[in-house]
Parts: sequence; C-alpha cells; structure tokens
Amino acid sequence: MALATPAAPNPAVDRLAQPAPQRRRRRFTTGRALTYTVLTVGVAVWLLPFVWMVLGSVKTQREILIKPPTIWPENPTGDNFARWFTDLNFTQFFTNSVVVAVVTVLGNLVFCSMVGYALAKMEFPGKKLLFTLVMVMLMVPGVVTFVPLFVQVTSLGLLNTYPALILPFLTQPIGVFLMRQFMLGIPEPLMEAARIDGAGELRVFARIVMPLCGPPLATLGILTFLGSWNNFLWPLVAAQSQDMYTLPVALSLYSTGQQATDYGLLLAGAVLIITPILLLFVALQRYFIQGVATAGLK
Repeated sequence: MALATPAAPNPAVDRLAQPAPQRRRRRFTTGRALTYTVLTVGVAVWLLPFVWMVLGSVKTQREILIKPPTIWPENPTGDNFARWFTDLNFTQFFTNSVVVAVVTVLGNLVFCSMVGYALAKMEFPGKKLLFTLVMVMLMVPGVVTFVPLFVQVTSLGLLNTYPALILPFLTQPIGVFLMRQFMLGIPEPLMEAARIDGAGELRVFARIVMPLCGPPLATLGILTFLGSWNNFLWPLVAAQSQDMYTLPVALSLYSTGQQATDYGLLLAGAVLIITPILLLFVALQRYFIQGVATAGLK
C-alpha cells in the first residue's frame, strides 16, 4: 500500500493561516497629554488674532470700541466690505497688487532658477565668489539698501510706475539659494545623457532640470508672492499717486484718518488682503512642504 506524499508547504496559505498581528495601542500618558495641551493652547493663541479680525470686520465701529468687548457681533453688517468697493477704488488697488506680485513671482522663478542652475551644475571662474556674495546678501537687511535704491529709481525716472515696484525685487538671494540647494540633488548622468544627444545647456535647463523642480518652484513662488503682496514700505515711497497704490498702502492710508482710525474698514481690508494668500497656500501646500523639506539636501 503506497504512502501518501505530504503536500509541499505553500507560503501564501501559511501567511493567511497566521493570525493578524494586533496593532499596539498608544498609551495616553501624562507626557502625551501635556504635549497635546501645549499644542492646543499654542494653536488657539495663534488663531485668536485671525478670528478677531474676521469677526470684527462685520461689526460696526461702535461695537468694536465698546467695553467690555464683544466676541460675536450683535448686529453683523457687510458695510465695511461694501465701502471698499463703493467709496474706495478697491479694483485698482487689487489690480496693482496682482500685477506687481505676479510679475515679481515670475521673475524670481525664472532668474533665480537660472542663477541657481549655474551655481549648482556649471563650472566657471568666480563661481565660489559669486555664491559667497549671494550668502552675504542674505544677511544684509533691506533697510540698508532702501535709500540708495530709492535714489537710483528716481534718477532713472521710474518713480510712480510698475517697474519701480517690480524691478528691485525681481531676483532675491533666498530664491537663488533655495534653487541651488535643490538642483545639487539632480543626478549628473541625467543631464550628461541629454548633452550626448545634442541638447544645449539652455535646453537641458528647460527640458530636464526645470520639470524636476516643482517643489522648490512652488515654495519660492509662495514666499515671493507673500513678500510682494504684503510689502508696504517700498510701495508707500515708490507710488506717488492713488492710481499706483497697492492694497497694503491703501489699507494704511484710508483706514486711518487725522482724528481716529476706522477699525471696521481696517479689519475688512485685512480680510480682503489675506484671503488670496490663504487660497494660494492651500492650493500649493503639498509642494511647499516638499520644497522646504528638500531644500537643504544635496
């Protein structure tokens, strides 16, 4: 009588037969509770001014100044927002801010990427000196160059024009540094293969390098847009007429009178200014986090 041959072991069946590993539950320790408490308090403190700004924008001047202050508006009103579109030339201010911010962002994306590529992937005399100069410029406060820049713009006859608001910020050292640090991590064989196929340096930059730089470009775009959109001191000096005012300048000049400050108009304008920034960050936050995380990697 023939003996039955034992079946060969089946790893897939054995894995299915094994009991599923139980996920360990995290114990709610005192340290974890303290951490959550501190984080919650920190977030609440950070959000409090924004909540007060939004709620105050729909209050009347009397309710904003009442003591003790009220948190929720008793009689919500949209008059503060309506005055920006009726009494003030909000459309012109918004257009000026958009033009200045968009052109500044595009200029930084193009020129900072070019300089960053040259510092990261090309060899030329004075390369280390140029990078050292970029790092030094990162440490120079903007107020140091404010007066010489104003004199130069005035001597060129650009005062009270879009070039006066855009050209001084068309390329910034932080953008050059960010793009260089990211491009250092792009593999050299990838670009060498394109050069062997006959691609020139400009084509390698445009077709090979730039498509790989999505995260740092998004990060640079957000940071540049934020700085240009919120810039107040330079547009206040360079814009000499109402037609060239940007939103921060208009917010400062028209919400503060000679006798008192119109806080309702001020808070409503602040909401209008901050809304595009929040929308931009929400749309590009994934790329922004990736760009910040990989900026220091080689």
